[in-house]
Amino acid sequence: MKDTLAALQELIDIVAKLRSPDGGCPWDLAQTPQTLTPYVIEEAYEVVDAINSGDRQAIAEELGDLLLQVVLQAQIASEDKQFSLLEVAQSISQKLIRRHPHVFGDVSVQNVDEVRQNWVQIKAAEKGESLETQKLSHKLSRYQRQLPPLMGTMKISQKAAAVGFEWENIDQVWGKFNEELTEFKQALAHETPERQQAELGDVLFSVLQLARWYKLDPSDALQGTNQRFIQRLQKIEGFADRPLSDYSVDELEALWQQAKAQLAYSQTEVAEEVGEDHE
Repeated sequence: MKDTLAALQELIDIVAKLRSPDGGCPWDLAQTPQTLTPYVIEEAYEVVDAINSGDRQAIAEELGDLLLQVVLQAQIASEDKQFSLLEVAQSISQKLIRRHPHVFGDVSVQNVDEVRQNWVQIKAAEKGESLETQKLSHKLSRYQRQLPPLMGTMKISQKAAAVGFEWENIDQVWGKFNEELTEFKQALAHETPERQQAELGDVLFSVLQLARWYKLDPSDALQGTNQRFIQRLQKIEGFADRPLSDYSVDELEALWQQAKAQLAYSQTEVAEEVGEDHE
């Protein structure tokens, strides 16, 4: 524990030095909480990617990058006499204690659902939520503001469905998707860019409802598609004997199909080898 605290203090001192007007780094001195916001998001996603990779060294490194963003935000705030890293740490510690009365108090719980229910009630009491802030629309607007669009849409639709804004069966969900797709096509043919954008949003929203009904994760699905696209592109670049921009559309399509088939064959071979190892 002593070594951990010493390492954390070293990081705090380094960030303070980087932000010092006397010999600090010009880039760090130019940053504001707002300019650092994209890095907070970027580093959080890189942590997730590292965790998914299972690479322990990468996970530790990316968590360090994310921790740097926390320390930087706290350093800038302390310079403006707003709050310090001490207050950040104290605040989250106090919150964890308050919201876990079954661990730090005398409350008894039987399962995870009861833990979650207590958490929601304690959180509402902490925030002194009024009738206005308890409205579903107010809660959903937070998801819309605070979460990435895919995640936000899933949260919004899940919460809305829980209070009755839900289809009776999957056929109705497919019907809604087809309706929105038709409206999008019509907008592309006859409407303004603003209407086209709105109709595109409706199509995407309906696709995510299908994902929710089928219990699929749209973020994971899109990440997988991105990964497959890049893998196929890498194969194509390996096949190519000149810049891709010199190929015709038909030639690129032929290379694409060749790459797709080769990757599919490789994956089949791997699957068969795994199966043989388990026999």
